[in-house]
Amino acid sequence: MDVIKAINERRAYRSLLPVKITEELIRDLARCSGLAPSCFNNQPTRFVFVYEPEALKNLHDALSKGNEWAHSASMIVVVFSKREDDCIIKDREYHQFDCGLAAAFLILRATELGLVAHPIAGFSPRKTKEILGIPDEYKVITLIVMGKHSETISPILSEKQVEWEKKRPERFSFEKIVRLNRFK
Repeated sequence: MDVIKAINERRAYRSLLPVKITEELIRDLARCSGLAPSCFNNQPTRFVFVYEPEALKNLHDALSKGNEWAHSASMIVVVFSKREDDCIIKDREYHQFDCGLAAAFLILRATELGLVAHPIAGFSPRKTKEILGIPDEYKVITLIVMGKHSETISPILSEKQVEWEKKRPERFSFEKIVRLNRFK
């Protein structure tokens, strides 16, 4: 699969089937993520790959109510960093941007492997750090929920989530997101 195919096929599905998680898969995802650019090659992104059933169950306590669908995930990848591990230039802090790039590389590689890799914002960073023993100085950026796409729509999804499962949500037009040469 080329990158444009992975970009086009990537979807944030919520209806998931189990998938076997191996150390080889985790190493592959981490290696690809590690190839993402970062400010001065500081590589501030850190991960906890949570896949053992009991560890996943514990992590469910950090999820928001609208993310119960994530309980069927085979793995949840916790993405975190700390500002001091990356460039801080005047008022610009790069660690969150660089984590976003690393997460995107991981998501595209997972897509290429036929997996769903759905980043979420609906979780408690404090509870996540508590459950996993992540030190306070780190900032949890996102959780990436992983599994295999199920054609059968999960019965716990809201009406809006069911709609998103059936049809990819609209993307903004070129004109809405792009300005040429200046803002105007």
